[in-house]
Amino acid sequence: MTRNPSGFQVVIPARYASTRLPGKPLSDIHGRPMVAWVAQAAERSRADGVVVATDDPRIEAAMKEIKVPVQMTSEHHQSGTDRLAEVASAQGWDKDTVVVNVQGDEPGMPPALINQVADLLAEYPEAGVASLCVPITDEQQWRNPNVVKVVLDDTGLALYFSRAPIPHDRDGQGDVPAFRHLGIYAYRVSALQAFTEWSPARLEQIEKLEQLRFMAHGVRIAMAVATEPPPEGVDTPEDLVLVRQQLAPA
Repeated sequence: MTRNPSGFQVVIPARYASTRLPGKPLSDIHGRPMVAWVAQAAERSRADGVVVATDDPRIEAAMKEIKVPVQMTSEHHQSGTDRLAEVASAQGWDKDTVVVNVQGDEPGMPPALINQVADLLAEYPEAGVASLCVPITDEQQWRNPNVVKVVLDDTGLALYFSRAPIPHDRDGQGDVPAFRHLGIYAYRVSALQAFTEWSPARLEQIEKLEQLRFMAHGVRIAMAVATEPPPEGVDTPEDLVLVRQQLAPA
């Protein structure tokens, strides 16, 4: 399929609270907050605009100080998707605008992956959401419930997401087409708006995967294998040390 070089918007949800790393978005990486590194990566994509979405005045103040666009949002959102929908409404983006959600704890995010996931919605007009995945080659990872798996149809659309090891190789044929889902999404604003109007779906509540709310209501999710290795997110102090080493000036 032909890539469509159309523009899009990037929103970076950033919450101050974190069980394992309090104040994570403002963690210092060589003199700059982590979320600022994420914003800088997003600015190197084809995005028409980049904005940090937060519910904490400390993050808002830090972004304003370094001239990174920031949008204050409600502290009562149950998910990052709800937060994106509020930003889309506040910014006045129309229903066909594509919004890419980049996690605020992935300072090494390649701009190429941001472009790739946005392009998927141009390639799949029937989809309201797009995301990326990578092949799973390690059985331990495949069986790990903290690793979200996705099964695709023959056209590249998602059939199902699960924490279980899917698809199941009943007859032991081997060479199972297993894929790990990555946490980067592109949405049409119309899909974001619809998401906020729906109650959590039963499968969403069982798996604790909010993308299943879209699928429960018939919204198709376009998928593609990431064109380059995705970054590791920062969840612990040990992760932060590693990222500081990776992003150290030459």
